Amino acid sequence: MFRQVQLAGNNELMTMQKLLHEVVRERRLVCDGAMGTQLMLAGLESGQCGERWNVTHPERVLAIQQRYAEAGADCLITNTFGGSRITLQRHGVAGDVRRINEAAVRIAREAFGGRAGFVLGDIGPVGAILEPYGDLSQAEARLALEEQASALVEGGADAIIIETQTSLDELGLAIDAAKAAGARSIIASLAYDLSADKTFYVTMMGVFPEKAAEFAEEKGAHFVALNCGTGMDMSGAAVVTGIYRAHCQLPVMVQPNAGLPVLEHGKAVYKQSPADMVIALPDVLAAGAMIVGSCCGSTAEHTQAIRQVVDQFNQGR
Repeated sequence: MFRQVQLAGNNELMTMQKLLHEVVRERRLVCDGAMGTQLMLAGLESGQCGERWNVTHPERVLAIQQRYAEAGADCLITNTFGGSRITLQRHGVAGDVRRINEAAVRIAREAFGGRAGFVLGDIGPVGAILEPYGDLSQAEARLALEEQASALVEGGADAIIIETQTSLDELGLAIDAAKAAGARSIIASLAYDLSADKTFYVTMMGVFPEKAAEFAEEKGAHFVALNCGTGMDMSGAAVVTGIYRAHCQLPVMVQPNAGLPVLEHGKAVYKQSPADMVIALPDVLAAGAMIVGSCCGSTAEHTQAIRQVVDQFNQGR
């Protein structure tokens, strides 16, 4: 199956070969790294809307994603983590949902520079707790998620990645929204915290990897994944990948943090070097992860290090 995608800024057409969940049957892929910290390094002030930069400072977002592409990323995640109407409303730009999300897809596509690559449309948490535990109704959340998913798919995203989820209720709504929008591949990614005694991983809302894997498969996602979370480094990603593989047939994607954070001046700082990050990567690949990226604190240098190890693994198969 082939699809032609209009490249931003010119009239060339790029042929995208196969679906994302089909390609990973043939080889392991590399995803990009952190976006939020890179935006701040590019000048985004704390509390500002980074997603709005897709329309106000697209060149800065493009530069970040070009570095990841040049480092060897096969997949680029759009700068739309907080791109739902509910989240954008807090910044006074809820009316720009479609424009912000469609622009993000164009920027990511352009970052590949005409090379083949997958653009993953990012849907993050809506930022409120659903009823009956919180004030956000499922109907309101559903509408916001459907709106964002539709904008990403219609903008040309090759897949939808639903990131940093802690509740199966919201994850289920987001998967349904991606399916309704016609997403070609859907990635269900949860954020796990390492327990105080360092013996297990669980989300903030009490979801264990076993249940998440079964749920994602039952709901019709094409991948089950992990990203972020307190204590979620590459070694932890290997553990959770093994659990996922034991409880579902879906391919696995992982985006661990750049090690464990340390507090400096009241802020969490990630200091793990690219070389140190990939020490446990062979364990992740051996456990069965098919796409490997990175999350908090990572850079294009981390992506490059991941690329080298994944290439060695692919060549040795």
